Amino acid sequence: METKSYNFSNIRFSDLEEIVDIRMGKDEIPPTKFREWFQYEYVLSKEEIRFFDKLIKKHFYQLRAYSEEKLKMRFLSSVLNQVDFMIDDIQDWYDAQIQGEINGIQFKGFADFMVAKGRKTPQKPYFFIQEFKPSQADKDVEDQLLAELLIAMEKNQTQVMRGGYIIGRNWYFVILEKIGENVYEYFVSDQLDSLNLEHLTQIYICLQAVKLKYCQD
Repeated sequence: METKSYNFSNIRFSDLEEIVDIRMGKDEIPPTKFREWFQYEYVLSKEEIRFFDKLIKKHFYQLRAYSEEKLKMRFLSSVLNQVDFMIDDIQDWYDAQIQGEINGIQFKGFADFMVAKGRKTPQKPYFFIQEFKPSQADKDVEDQLLAELLIAMEKNQTQVMRGGYIIGRNWYFVILEKIGENVYEYFVSDQLDSLNLEHLTQIYICLQAVKLKYCQD
């Protein structure tokens, strides 16, 4: 009997619900789930603030018309390269293959962006960003991200995974938690506008937290 499989690019939330018990968690009011992550103690230098201010001014009026590749190459790559995820044998990976199995179901595909341990191929993933799209499409990027986080959690045998997804200028961070046998909850942050300096520096701090705090065994 052939094993059922899914590609990340085609996964939908209804598919995930058939495989695991997964639901959106209810955060407290005011929200606390992202407090540790968002309040990571990283002090931006004057040079970093000038860099992001200049980046916003350069792309503010054109970004909404960028294609997916242009959005990646001209704007997002500037932010990610400024973080510089390369530490020892941990680095950033683009369009890298990832595969795994949950409850006898195979998952495979290519992650737009991940931070993972590995020298020639990613071996242990810590963080994902999905997808570099200029606007929302018919496929839900949140569902694709959740599938990647589930596989990474299974591979790492951990209880928590973090990621994010991008739709045009807007970023959303996600925390997935395993709260029981085959039971998962996920939380989605408020929208962060990367063309707003305060929001972009918050995005940068979150990414630095990934690099310096959460990429650990």
